Parts: sequence; structure tokens; C-alpha cells
Amino acid sequence: MSVSVQEADFDSGREAAQLVAGRSDVGAVATFVGLVRGDGREDAVSAMTLEHYPGMTEKALEDILAQARQRWPAVTGARVIHRVGRLAVGDQIVFVGVASGHRGDAFAACEFIMDYLKTRAPFWKKEERPSGASWVDARDSDDDAAARWST
Repeated sequence: MSVSVQEADFDSGREAAQLVAGRSDVGAVATFVGLVRGDGREDAVSAMTLEHYPGMTEKALEDILAQARQRWPAVTGARVIHRVGRLAVGDQIVFVGVASGHRGDAFAACEFIMDYLKTRAPFWKKEERPSGASWVDARDSDDDAAARWST
């Protein structure tokens, strides 16, 4: 279980491979890669700047991984990488990878980690558009996704 908050890009294939390296108890690996999205509109996002609170952010991500491991004991490993700094449309933002003995646990833990990351990790996003830059507010849909795990 490991986390990284970094400016550098990542190789998702290499990260997924490291989750199973030297292990024979892994039956599934689920991964998620989030990208900076433009939407094709005239005033579409052209770039995004992500900021975080060093130390606090890594701790929050580690806590999320620990919660996933507690919920799904078959999880054998997990990796979260979140980029910060200025990113262009199409750039990778986040990698979540989960290795498990069983596919259901891998999928569920991966989704849980991403839902909690979106709502509980201290990141701030500023979108750049032709009309100007603005900070992004939290979305109700992200809170709704995370809330389903509380039952």
C-alpha cells in the first residue's frame, strides 16, 4: 500500500505490474486513471492546476487505503498516485490500482478509494478556460458516490 503526490507523470502499466510482482496470491488487478477532460465547448477547460497541503494530503490518502484494506481483507496491495501542478487537457491526473485475490474485491476497493479520494483528500483544483480561471467547487455527485459506502 503506497501513495505518491507528485508533479511527474506516471506509467500506469508499470504501476499495475508492480502490484503483482513476485506474488502468486493475486487473482485480479483493478485500475483507474483519471485525465484532465475538455468538453468540446467554446469555453472548454484548457488546463487545470491542482494544489494540495503537503503531509496532510499523503496522510489522508494513506488513511483511505487503510480503510479499503480493512473493508476488503483479500486486497493484497494498493497504489495511489495523484499529480499536482499545472496539467493540460489529456494529461493523467490520478492512478488508483488495487490487487486482490478476487476480482469483486479489487473492483470495489478501487471504486471506494477513488470515491473517497474525491471527497476526503485535500486537493484544490483551478480550471483554466478562455474566459478565465476559477476554483472548482465540490460536486454533490461526488459526495453521493462516497456516501453509498457508509452503509
